[in-house]
Amino acid sequence: MSSPTVPPPSADDAARERSFVETALELSGKSAAESRATGRLDRADEQVETLFAARYRTAASPAHRAVWDASFPAELFSTPEPVVEADCRRTMEDSLAIVRRHRDGGTLHDADGKIDPAVLAELGGAGYWGLLVDREHGGRAAPFLAFARFLTEMALVDPTVAGLASVHGCIGAVDPLRTFGTPEQKRRMLPDLAAGKRLSAFALTEPAAGSDLTALRTTARLEGDHWVVDGEKLFITNAIPGRTIGLVCLVEGRPAVLIADLPEREDATFQVRRYGLHALRHSFNNGLVFRGFRVPRENLLDPGQGDGLTIAYHGLNLGRVALCATAAGMMRVMLASMLPWARFRRTYGEAIVRRELVRRRLGRLAALIVGCDAIRDWCAGLLDRGYRGEMECIIAKIFGSESQKEAAIELLMKTHGGRGFLHGHLFGDNVHEYLSPCIYEGEGEMLGMAFYKSLVKEHGKAYFEPIGRAIQKAGLKNPNPANPLHAWKLRGALVPYAGWRMGRMVAGRRRPAWPAMPPRLRAHVDAALEQLDRAATDTSAVMVKHQLKLADRQCRMAEESQRIQDLITVVAVCRWAADRAEPIVQDAADVLASDLLRRIRGKRPGDGDLRRVTRLGEAVADGGFPGLAAVDGGSVMMDYPQP
Repeated sequence: MSSPTVPPPSADDAARERSFVETALELSGKSAAESRATGRLDRADEQVETLFAARYRTAASPAHRAVWDASFPAELFSTPEPVVEADCRRTMEDSLAIVRRHRDGGTLHDADGKIDPAVLAELGGAGYWGLLVDREHGGRAAPFLAFARFLTEMALVDPTVAGLASVHGCIGAVDPLRTFGTPEQKRRMLPDLAAGKRLSAFALTEPAAGSDLTALRTTARLEGDHWVVDGEKLFITNAIPGRTIGLVCLVEGRPAVLIADLPEREDATFQVRRYGLHALRHSFNNGLVFRGFRVPRENLLDPGQGDGLTIAYHGLNLGRVALCATAAGMMRVMLASMLPWARFRRTYGEAIVRRELVRRRLGRLAALIVGCDAIRDWCAGLLDRGYRGEMECIIAKIFGSESQKEAAIELLMKTHGGRGFLHGHLFGDNVHEYLSPCIYEGEGEMLGMAFYKSLVKEHGKAYFEPIGRAIQKAGLKNPNPANPLHAWKLRGALVPYAGWRMGRMVAGRRRPAWPAMPPRLRAHVDAALEQLDRAATDTSAVMVKHQLKLADRQCRMAEESQRIQDLITVVAVCRWAADRAEPIVQDAADVLASDLLRRIRGKRPGDGDLRRVTRLGEAVADGGFPGLAAVDGGSVMMDYPQP
């Protein structure tokens, strides 16, 4: 089969493809080079949008509509339960049993401390690596919501094995092939990926290209029936000889993705660059160096009108939800480890589990776990329903990684004290694993700005881009709408915006009809909606204040983004908890929502707030939190006779 090359854009194509961000940057005085580079990323994002029907794109997503729509999209904050076929659930149960058996038998890791290849092969026989692969290609076709919940279960047993399922199925070669592969490519490559005969990774990051993906330097040129690749990749998880990668490289100047089978041994064309890395200690993370490395011509993925960045952006959303799902499991393990120590350790004649500070930590951790459970389900459910989920999955990534960081440092470490730094202790041995998700799938604050850009983009295109062009046409260096002359020159662009703002202020916003909810959770939702009612005009006011310089106001964008993320999280978590029968889950959602709303308002916790979280911690200590019964809390290290 002959696979199409990726043609360079013509001058006319480039003019038509100019993105809103590129236009705004040029109007603000940025260099043409910076505008083009940033515009390339923005166009890739727009190309991903075209993969989805209009009703499932970002502007129709719950996070976007929660701010801009005239009525709140309450129906998009309920998550239907997935249908899981019997063989799919059996694969999940068998996989859990395999990992649990090897963990308990001391055979999970090889001599180098990595997950033993025999374990990976046994999981392949159970169908683990094919959970997200279509049935016609040998997989189990698991709904993503079921897969995400399963990752939480697997993280209770071993988080590295859970993470590898995400690397392979979400951001590795599986999702690019499922989404962008031709029928022939799927038939040829997906069965081996589903069976685990070829485990996969995604090779995107380079020494100079991390958050700035326009700095890609790896190239592929066509020679006969092969692409010849030259370049270097960095920080590629699961990348060792004998595995398969989605390789992002430049083809005729544009990003493209090749599905490349790495050879079983290094040679002159392919070498692994090994370095010390504290995180991911039980899996592989390496650099890859290519010098004249050959990949079959037919292994080029064709994203239609998009390019390699389009493919990369698509899979990252799955990985961000998977990260949140794994965090929910890892934090349960932390919570389980805190309880034996808190019951054992005595100060002034009483176990510290009875102390308010420790109970507050237990309650806070339970609240973070419930938050991750809720955001995981909400986002995964949206993806199953067909939504792109860009903004929502960013919330999942940031909330999951920041919650895990807080849990590790502020709750787990401080409760265990000095013993936390002993060799063999849960915290000391895994601290880098707990912190590194803040960087995975995009660094948190960078993603927060991406969230905000997605939030303001449509509004900016509709109202602010015409104003910017009018300013440029009128030659106004310091435009001031209060100046009658300026207002007159800009009237054609200002009138539509004035109409939108006046309409929003006069019409107000229609409140949704919610299903029955516990009063305390409903009160939090109402408080969040009150803030979200003002979010559109507040966001627009920020755009007016900073105008075309907004892209440079990174701190303001990050702060505004986090505020809106927190408000949406309150709604999603309370709505999810309202559907759960366990009172302790609703108590945890109550605590989390109170904390988030208080942070937004800039208030200190009152005595009632402190009583709620410590009561929750007491209930957790009494064994009432779901999902802990199957978790081994470990033994007390360096115990001693009690006084």
